[in-house]
Amino acid sequence: MSAARAERMVPRGAILGAAALIGFSLVLASVSRLTGIGAVRADYAKTVQSMSVRFEDRADGGVAVIAPRSGAVVGVVPAGTDGFVRTVLRSLAFDRQRYGVDAGPAFVIAKWSDGHSTIEDPATGRRVDLAAFGAVNMQAFQHVIAMRGNRP
Repeated sequence: MSAARAERMVPRGAILGAAALIGFSLVLASVSRLTGIGAVRADYAKTVQSMSVRFEDRADGGVAVIAPRSGAVVGVVPAGTDGFVRTVLRSLAFDRQRYGVDAGPAFVIAKWSDGHSTIEDPATGRRVDLAAFGAVNMQAFQHVIAMRGNRP
């Protein structure tokens, strides 16, 4: 063996140690996933306000906010505005397509006592914590809630 090659070799103990560390990490991650031990969960406080709404695209590029029980249009997100609202709705619509759910079921927008707001799709089980995207983006959904107000 040449002297140059001997200097480049990684010690066998270092390789075994790295393999043991990787294996241990995989075992711990699997145990946490299966048992819930060590898992981090976002627990929400009490619901302050909750409402169900449906959304439909309009021919003019806007998004209609619809009361699910009556089918009445309670507001419109005008075309070219509220990009964050549109992005979240597209993401939720993509999940519905993936699960084979049509646009019929309503979404649930909730305000929590700790200041968070969420939008949940009961049809797919997906919940988006709107506060995670910043106060300004969360306020965009507050505008949608204000549209809905106390209408049926």
